[in-house]
Amino acid sequence: MAEIGVGVIGYGLACKVFHAPFVSAVPGLRLKAIVQRKGDEAGKAYPAATIYRDVEELLGDSGIGLVVVATPNETHYALAKQALEAGKHVVIDKPFAASSDEAKELLELAAAKGLIVAPFHNRRWDGDFLTVRRLVDEGALGRLVTFESHFDRYRPIQREGTWKEAGNVANGLLFDLGPHLVDQALALFGDPKTVTASVRSDRDKSAIEDAFDIALGYDGLIAWCRSSMLACDASPRFLLHGTGGSFKKYGLDPQEPALIAGATVPELGSGDDWLAEDESLWGTLTVAPVLADPGNVEKAQVETAKGDYRHFYANVRDAVNGVEPLLISPEDGVKTIRVLELARVSSKEGRTVEF
Repeated sequence: MAEIGVGVIGYGLACKVFHAPFVSAVPGLRLKAIVQRKGDEAGKAYPAATIYRDVEELLGDSGIGLVVVATPNETHYALAKQALEAGKHVVIDKPFAASSDEAKELLELAAAKGLIVAPFHNRRWDGDFLTVRRLVDEGALGRLVTFESHFDRYRPIQREGTWKEAGNVANGLLFDLGPHLVDQALALFGDPKTVTASVRSDRDKSAIEDAFDIALGYDGLIAWCRSSMLACDASPRFLLHGTGGSFKKYGLDPQEPALIAGATVPELGSGDDWLAEDESLWGTLTVAPVLADPGNVEKAQVETAKGDYRHFYANVRDAVNGVEPLLISPEDGVKTIRVLELARVSSKEGRTVEF
């Protein structure tokens, strides 16, 4: 397979932690260029990459076949559209777009041009999610009745001078962490029948939505997606209850904090290990071996699967080369954004809405 040149637009946290390190670690992809409008940090970190000062220069580079949009949320749609029109395959950091109409337009444009546009829903490769998915697939909890997925933070004071705290429909916790939680739920259970939500600002001062609770309704199952900026004592990351038992898991996947701390991602296939979770953070599976004796339960730690964001980019590489289907499709991106839109409708109107 021919090597694919990759250009990343933006050199903020998304590029530094989630895109450049993992693109660089996947054989068949080469980080060829980065757009950093000011400063020289990108050039120092990736001296082999060309540093462009504007998007047009990058899009005019014939050696780039895949563009990663890693810029502030409100710019995702326009930049992705520009890249597709320039004939580039595109990965879009979450959110896929600010509205489902924009997301559909990107899907249709990519299809018309025979290009790939992929939502960066990388947390399908979180170790905790992979573990939950295995337990659900195995029926380890019997018939699942409730699923709770929390992604909490503690930021009681509004941060000044950051676009993430600016009042824009594409910003706020709902469109920051909501895409990850909703996409994971849809990946596990498919399209919900209903959406019931509370989307709100809980902090004393907040220009954004800083908390949400979304209940996705299925036959016999409620899947909760929850997040708050006032979680001084975090809830379980996952909490599942079924007819045969429960699973509880605390803590977040270790890949992001490791990269922030300066870890280097080894090349995929090199044999070098990449980040097993510490045993102290493994989840607990509690089951009743005899359902007629529910007071007699057994608890066991469940080893967390190894998370690995490299596999997102390996799949994009293979999809661009036409040898594998795209695992996270633009249709997945559209559905996720639609759920988030309906969550706002449900919260504003105080009712359950159909998906």
